[in-house]
Amino acid sequence: MTRILLPIDGSPVSLRLAAALARRLEGVSPTPEIHLVNVQRPVSQDVGQFVEHGALRDFHREEGLKALAETRAALETAGFAPVLHVVVDDRPAEAIVRFAREQAIDEIAMGSHGRGAVAAMLLGSVAREVARLADVPVTLIK
Repeated sequence: MTRILLPIDGSPVSLRLAAALARRLEGVSPTPEIHLVNVQRPVSQDVGQFVEHGALRDFHREEGLKALAETRAALETAGFAPVLHVVVDDRPAEAIVRFAREQAIDEIAMGSHGRGAVAAMLLGSVAREVARLADVPVTLIK
């Protein structure tokens, strides 16, 4: 079974990505396994030293699941059952590639840019870095 990873940041590009993937996979048998991952940035040590580890873990999980919610719903409406993951790392591209290796992912499909004008430059650089580092095919969606 093919395993596809969609790194999701919660931006409108994420929904376009889900729609494009659903169209591409329509009628494919066996149905590929779709994994959604959101990379949360860790809080600074200044904040972290005052907040319990469990509370931080719960916070990152909740924020990550919020970012994945619309894409998850869109894929479920299209007949897929995505597997959800939240990772905490301050190097998103490296985290995505490491996750793909650990989960034996066959392909990464991601947006070429994300939230806002300034963030789009940064997140666009994440997409480029994932494409550079990945050992599997990477499909970038505008």
